[in-house]
Amino acid sequence: AATVVSCTSSNDKNKDKEKTKKMETENPLLKKFDTPFEVPPFEKIRIEHFIPAYEEAIKQHKAEIEQIVNNPEEANFDNTIVALDNSGELLHEVESIFGNLNETITNEEMQEIAKKMSPVTSAHYDDIYLNEKLFQRVETVYNQRSQRPTDAQQLLEKTYKRFVRGGANLSTEDKTRLRKINEELGMLEINFGENLLKETNSYKLVIEKKEDLAGLPESLISAAAETAEANGMKGKWIFTLHYPSIFPFLQYAENRELRKQIFTAYFSRGNNNNENDNKEIINEIVNLRLEKANLLGYKNHASFVLEKNMAKNPETVFELLNKLWKAALPNAKEEVAEMQAIVDKEGGDFKLESWDWWYYAEKVKKAKYNFDTEALKPYFQLENVIKGVFEVSTKLYGISFKKLDNMPLYHPEATVYQVIDNDGSHLGILYMDWFPRESKRGGAWMTSFREQYEKNGKDVRPVISIVGNFSKPTGNTPSLLTLDETLTLFHEFGHALHGLLSKGKYYSITGTSVSRDFVELPSQVMENWALEPEVLKLYAKHYQTGEIIPMELIEKLEQSSKFNQGFETVEYLAAALLDMNYHILTEKSKIDVVEFENKTLNKLGLIPEIISRYKSTYFAHIFSGGYSAGYYSYIWSGVLDADAFQAFKETDLFDAATAKSFRDNVISRGASDDAMNLYKAFRGREPEITPLLKRRGLID
Repeated sequence: AATVVSCTSSNDKNKDKEKTKKMETENPLLKKFDTPFEVPPFEKIRIEHFIPAYEEAIKQHKAEIEQIVNNPEEANFDNTIVALDNSGELLHEVESIFGNLNETITNEEMQEIAKKMSPVTSAHYDDIYLNEKLFQRVETVYNQRSQRPTDAQQLLEKTYKRFVRGGANLSTEDKTRLRKINEELGMLEINFGENLLKETNSYKLVIEKKEDLAGLPESLISAAAETAEANGMKGKWIFTLHYPSIFPFLQYAENRELRKQIFTAYFSRGNNNNENDNKEIINEIVNLRLEKANLLGYKNHASFVLEKNMAKNPETVFELLNKLWKAALPNAKEEVAEMQAIVDKEGGDFKLESWDWWYYAEKVKKAKYNFDTEALKPYFQLENVIKGVFEVSTKLYGISFKKLDNMPLYHPEATVYQVIDNDGSHLGILYMDWFPRESKRGGAWMTSFREQYEKNGKDVRPVISIVGNFSKPTGNTPSLLTLDETLTLFHEFGHALHGLLSKGKYYSITGTSVSRDFVELPSQVMENWALEPEVLKLYAKHYQTGEIIPMELIEKLEQSSKFNQGFETVEYLAAALLDMNYHILTEKSKIDVVEFENKTLNKLGLIPEIISRYKSTYFAHIFSGGYSAGYYSYIWSGVLDADAFQAFKETDLFDAATAKSFRDNVISRGASDDAMNLYKAFRGREPEITPLLKRRGLID
């Protein structure tokens, strides 16, 4: 191949400087954010700003890397490891802003930018981790490692391993192949997510007859009427595949055929043999992940992923999941029998199917506990639940929340708070965005526009965001949350606290930058407070009368707390085991996704009345969300959170010493030490599984 030499005249260099200066002047992403708390200037950012910002950010990052590589001084921790950790600040910022907006207010132009920049950023990061001179400096420091503070040692270990896992030791030929795999995986994961969003948005169950609404709560009917009107169908009702619409419909709709229709549409997403079909994408992703793992010296993708998690290897994960499966499946079968008995008693003359579960589970709950979960909704007004989670956080950690008006917003529905520490100092900024829209992906998540770290000795405080898809206000009725939505809000707020309370030095190991099976501990433990009677009395107030939730309702909630846990555990475990089975494959092959899924779940003994929480073609967690060979982490962290919450139950729900220990040893520490060391520093021992089994009713 010919060698091309680029010659740039001084005149060209001056033009480049002028162009860069003009770009920085006009592009808000390339200027210092002149906003309160330096949050992104959302109102000034336009779609056309992103690609130039990406290009300039990559250019600056390359220059920073070259400066490290060409440093004449011998490689040491500060001039190589810390310098590398501090590099790419602008790129991190641009990526986080674009990525978050593409998840919450996307459109075709945004999606095209994502597709255009994915191979560019993939190549850029490969350039870093496959840079031989840079790796030589990293390896030099690693091989001469001496006793350092724990966080510095963790940074060094993780940096070195990131290069090795990024292909630094591969041959030239294998490095070229790795680059291609990374580029292809990035594009495939984007395409998977886009297809799922289109499939979710494309389906609408249109109801024209009022009698087909039988059984549905008035709030759900009103929301469906508003959706129909917004779609130009006034006088009709539209139900969608968004969570606040489909699952209450499945829970209460008396029309069994309509339940079947909407649920079939839900679990068929990405599996309709149309332009949005995800089966071939899954096939390519699984095989490419395996090939990448093999290139890097691992027998399968799961082994590659789990090496850096608490679990360490697939065998440990399967041991936990199978133990729970054996405990939960008999409970699920008992639940089926209870529901089938009601079907038979009512003269249903049919066998219970998956689309019947929510409807008949609600009937069993009413029969056993005289409890209708719909009775909770008037007490779970969104604003009150937010006040509740604020108050819990204040009681635990002494922090406070100040609503900020006139702040830059990326969408009118977003709200902003300043989070203030117990000594009055600024902790961070919190954005919250709760309602579904077609430009937002499904689910709920916590993310950040800026993470906490130290820069030149200064503590840079985070800008955190929580995003959900909760029940919207309708007419004069405010947003009233379901029980699941209330727990989800507490869950995501736990993630937010993990980011907000971070107190670390090095960018890549602060906040939520921890192993996948540890990151869910701060979020899941927060759910435990949501339904404690003492906490419910703080926030669960009737939206019309202001009446505190009656003790009778709390008691029914407590009595039914273990209800349906067989189902919830089994449907989750099915998805976690499906994830693992895809990623323990050791031979590349043409995978028939539907056949593979059915074979895997049938081998487990999954009963036909329950489907996996996520079928493959809409399993975004593992095919576009970073949880591949990691969906098990929710139950792994469940062991941790149940055991951790027990520490509070053994003392007091808001015991100051226990809360301080949890904050100081777990939440604020990021990945500054091994995850198990952090947990043991809090609990004084390794976690026990018994509290989780008791909580789920899997043992007495």
